[in-house]
Amino acid sequence: MSKGPSYARALPYDSLQMPDVPKKLIVVGDRVLIAPEEGEERTTVGLYLPPTAMDHQAVQSGRILATGPGTPISEPATLEDEPWRITSPETRFVPMQARVGDYALFFRKAAVEITFESKRYLVVPQAAILVLVRKEDIPLDDL
Repeated sequence: MSKGPSYARALPYDSLQMPDVPKKLIVVGDRVLIAPEEGEERTTVGLYLPPTAMDHQAVQSGRILATGPGTPISEPATLEDEPWRITSPETRFVPMQARVGDYALFFRKAAVEITFESKRYLVVPQAAILVLVRKEDIPLDDL
């Protein structure tokens, strides 16, 4: 006689922590990991944030530490194949505009705050980024 379905027991969170193994944050999809800059009128890269943006915390800024691979795209299908039959050896992605090291100005409401190894980070979707500041040599003719 069976007492009902048997379920696998989940391990407690404490037993999953392994202090000797180094941990790494991996950003997925079209998101970026940002080290936030605390609210100031002028950012470290010289952008001026008006008081209205600072009062309502509508806009925040920070340095991008990691990016996801981008948005996955499906393989183009022919009309005679069913979409579920199409197999591709590797996933293709729409590339990210944001790069590691860029300085980002983004909508605060879209950010998710996380704490990892006692440091505060923000995970922001690329669509919420308003402006990127990148250090690279651009000829003046291209502007």
